[in-house]
Amino acid sequence: MTVTLSPLHIDCDFDSGNIEVIDASNPAQVRLAIRPDTHSGHYQWFHFRVSGLTPGQKHRFSLDNAAGSSYKNAWTGYNAVASYDQQAWFRVPSQFDGTALSFEITAQQPQIWFAYFEPYPRARHNQLIERALALPGITLLASGRSVQGRDIPLLRAGDGAAGKRKVWFIAQQHPGEHMAEWFMEGLIDRLQAGDATVQQLLSRADLYLIPNMNPDGAFLGHLRTNYAGKDLNRAWQDANVELTPEVFFAQAQMKQYGVDAFIDVHGDEEIPHVFTAACEGNPGYTARLAHLEETFRNTLMSLTADFQTTHGYTRDAPGKANTTLACNAVGMAHDCLSLTLEMPFKDHDDAPDPRTGWSGLRSKALASAVLDTLAAMVDDLR
Repeated sequence: MTVTLSPLHIDCDFDSGNIEVIDASNPAQVRLAIRPDTHSGHYQWFHFRVSGLTPGQKHRFSLDNAAGSSYKNAWTGYNAVASYDQQAWFRVPSQFDGTALSFEITAQQPQIWFAYFEPYPRARHNQLIERALALPGITLLASGRSVQGRDIPLLRAGDGAAGKRKVWFIAQQHPGEHMAEWFMEGLIDRLQAGDATVQQLLSRADLYLIPNMNPDGAFLGHLRTNYAGKDLNRAWQDANVELTPEVFFAQAQMKQYGVDAFIDVHGDEEIPHVFTAACEGNPGYTARLAHLEETFRNTLMSLTADFQTTHGYTRDAPGKANTTLACNAVGMAHDCLSLTLEMPFKDHDDAPDPRTGWSGLRSKALASAVLDTLAAMVDDLR
């Protein structure tokens, strides 16, 4: 029996939405394209809703411009994520033929969402900030503004007492890397739990948290840039209030309060592992900093199977660091442990989860292990 599929309605007019419809006339083979970032040619992030699915029938979707995306090699071995309720996300087997990324699903319900990674909505961000500020010992220290005027809260967990270490976390400079704010939620969850390790850490250090550095880009469905088309993680030597106010704000606050350790939380499109990049190429890099980096990595690896040190970026040669990156700029300016923490868009191949791949939940769990790591080495940061 031939089943006539209903017409589909495809839209992305919502927080972090991104898609363009090329041809949806055949519900069994829908052709789409990813929209570039505003004022930039970067694209890779997608997030869209499909309504009118025929339950029990297959529907196939093709992202026809995948080969021209910012990281075309990232599509190999990648599986899209989907959800029927925007709560439980799962991986959908996907294929990249060198031109288009395609995936199909046998519909269980009439409506579904697809995305590049499990999105972190702005509404959830607002709830996270409210929940954090309701906790004892967490204050809103300052609030910056994005290019479009969205708030960029800086939270401090701790009392700011003299002599305490100052540990900074920032996340989602690249707005499509939604795992970064899931990580920040994991930090705040752990602070809310307030266990003995957290109390020990907070007795010696204050935590400075910027859960989302790029709210405009995240809301607009960008991969890489802010509303002005600027890559914030290439703006740490020339930030200004007009084009990169997000970085300008963070730098001003760091200068005011000081930095003893810095973690810049990201996601990597191509590498199916969790790893860190450090400051070995910075001018003035010392054996003390090398020891801190090694201690951090070895401690974290001992605490979770979701971290490893074999796979990652090529190490910089001495004196050859790109100091426009946050990690290198902050490490150089404050002579401190400074790391970029990368999580995958795909899965962590050393500890895979076929149903979800890397996910928001796993990003949150990694944050807890990072706090344990810093608690173990806080006294050695200076």
